[in-house]
Amino acid sequence: MVAAIESAREAAGLSQRALADRVGLSQATLNRILSGERAVKMTEVIMIADATGCTVAQLAGSGVAGRVQCAARATNGSNMDSMRQRLLHFMELDAYLDDYAIPAA
Repeated sequence: MVAAIESAREAAGLSQRALADRVGLSQATLNRILSGERAVKMTEVIMIADATGCTVAQLAGSGVAGRVQCAARATNGSNMDSMRQRLLHFMELDAYLDDYAIPAA
């Protein structure tokens, strides 16, 4: 997961300090997480995912993103990457519900 967090940080164009600020961690704590000296807590993973525009599943390596192809057209000026991320969030939630046999409605 550490490599995925580092990759997400770089893809988002954030320095360690900027990501730490967004997540509410010290830069030293984030550095320890990224170097493997400290385990990342699930609450931190959730905040890191939000700050980098990823999903928790993507950071954990269990996402559906690699299996999804989509085509969309924005009619309200929305950013296509943003729309794709929102779609992936819903698809990962659906996959989670299926995995645990939780009815969606």
